[in-house]
Amino acid sequence: MMHTLFDLTEKIALITGSSQGIGFAIARGLGQMGATVVLNGRDVERLNRAVSTLSSEGLKVFGYPFDISDSSQIDQKISAIEREVGSIDILVNNAAIQRRGALESFEESVWQELIQTNLTSIFLMSKRVAKGMINRKSGKIINLCSLMSEISRPSISPYTASKGGVKMLTKAMAVEWAKYNIQVNGIGPGFIVTEMNKVLLEDQKFDAMVKARTPAGRWGLPSDLAGAAIFLASRASDYVTGHILYVEGGLLSAL
Repeated sequence: MMHTLFDLTEKIALITGSSQGIGFAIARGLGQMGATVVLNGRDVERLNRAVSTLSSEGLKVFGYPFDISDSSQIDQKISAIEREVGSIDILVNNAAIQRRGALESFEESVWQELIQTNLTSIFLMSKRVAKGMINRKSGKIINLCSLMSEISRPSISPYTASKGGVKMLTKAMAVEWAKYNIQVNGIGPGFIVTEMNKVLLEDQKFDAMVKARTPAGRWGLPSDLAGAAIFLASRASDYVTGHILYVEGGLLSAL
């Protein structure tokens, strides 16, 4: 009977930034538990490949390309998804960008782009999708936080600021919407093998530091995030809200 706690059959999950990396792995995990998954991305060709891959694995999958930092596109595409696929039961706000540079010389325009994509888009997406969840008195929202929701390192101060904001927005949303039976939680990935981290993976010194600093002794894989997402998307987490589940190989617990 316990396995039914994680059954997502007949649920519809929208995952932003899911044509590759962490978002794609989470979409695959939710789909394998029975959910109909809706992939999102801005690169239409890459998105179509991702849809084709999951479809070939027997999953129920749709793809909707749109910019999650543009409120007009959000309203148009969410309306289309609700009309053509169905009501969104699970929203995973995964899309994010990284821009590195010294804080004292960081361009204001780049700061604004990063905050808009990483933080403001979560407000915009969640506000729009929550309308249906509030009406139905049911919903799961999962925001991708980061190690940098808790700590920082040189060259990524704007990213750290955005992910700190995501952590606190997650808690605020949880408090606001708990009365509607909407659970809002976060997942905080550690150092994960993704395209965004390619430059770090190729830096031998940094690679060695990550492995030495992480008690698990390795980088995480996108698939390592799937279990956390399944838990937070399922009935198993119906009394869990405002929580950030860090998936980081023990890094935050070690000196």
